[in-house]
Amino acid sequence: MIRLSKSSISQLEKKAVIQVLESEYLGMGEYVDKFERKLSIFFGRPVVCVSSGTSALHLSLQAIGLKPNDEVLVQSMTYIATFQAISATGAKPVSCDVNPDTLTIDCKDAKKRLTSNTRAIIPVHYAGDPGELDTIYNFAKEHNLRVIEDAAHAFGSKYKGSFVGSFGDIACFSFDGIKNITSGEGGCIVTNDKNVIKKVRDIRLLGVEEDTESRFLNKKSWKFDVCEQGWRYHMSNIMAAIGIKQLERSSELLAKRKNIAQKYDKLLEGATKLKPILHNYSNIVPHIYVVVLEKGVNRDNLRQQLSSNGIETGVHYYPNHWLSLYRTKGVNIPVVESIYQRLLSLPLHPSLKESDLLYICNTLKRCLL
Repeated sequence: MIRLSKSSISQLEKKAVIQVLESEYLGMGEYVDKFERKLSIFFGRPVVCVSSGTSALHLSLQAIGLKPNDEVLVQSMTYIATFQAISATGAKPVSCDVNPDTLTIDCKDAKKRLTSNTRAIIPVHYAGDPGELDTIYNFAKEHNLRVIEDAAHAFGSKYKGSFVGSFGDIACFSFDGIKNITSGEGGCIVTNDKNVIKKVRDIRLLGVEEDTESRFLNKKSWKFDVCEQGWRYHMSNIMAAIGIKQLERSSELLAKRKNIAQKYDKLLEGATKLKPILHNYSNIVPHIYVVVLEKGVNRDNLRQQLSSNGIETGVHYYPNHWLSLYRTKGVNIPVVESIYQRLLSLPLHPSLKESDLLYICNTLKRCLL
């Protein structure tokens, strides 16, 4: 089976993990400190590492002071984690439509859903594409909204020549096992907002104030104060050790992803019954490779045929406004509802060979005849 996605781990990561295991200090310590410092150099801004991309979003939303009944604009087409992070604060995610060309948030649609309770907007960098960030930030400034970028797919992507996360309000990344770089599990928050950085450093450690400094010295605070609800969302040394080596290998890993997506574009050029979501791969590092099928193509049957031929595929993502927890009566999100039925994600990870891509594309074309 050609897998849809997989981790790309070398001997460097394995040796780094063994080194941590031999140190017998597995929790949050000096390796997390080192990873944060290296990421801060990469982005040129302060970074806080946490246990996942979801926790990065949750902590960021809490740090900006969201309260129950506050509302956050977010596209319906995203992984459930984005919505769960919002509702975990007591706030309400407000489902918005997407641009059909990039599958990123449609600001015109978002504007229609503004209320007096709207406090923030979360642009989701679908497949690694940040969409029209200038438009989003202008929109946010006009309506006094905080911007928290869900950049889980976008590590290494650039916007107007600058790395996503190196500018803007707050950016949240995921280092999940299949992301552009991984720490096994993990994520980070990047921002110049000193108040947000200070808050998330504490509330990732159950709200224990100034505990980060002790942990980085491989110590623990025994007498402390807690002034805010916190969570056990810190990163471990094991995770950070993997992340450090992945960051060192990032040029290689990101280049492979770009190269694979460019080859897909070429191999699928002129193909019938499908249209790839195209990106400028001089700037975009693709986390997933998505095609849109023509109306009338039975996607479930197609996926079954591809699976029978040893090709795993996916669907990114089931609309959140259709889920019981987030369903709102009378909500109409036409682009998401139309395009979801036709989305298909093809295998994309650094281990794919050119022969795999040829086989995938030829098999896909044959199944669509």
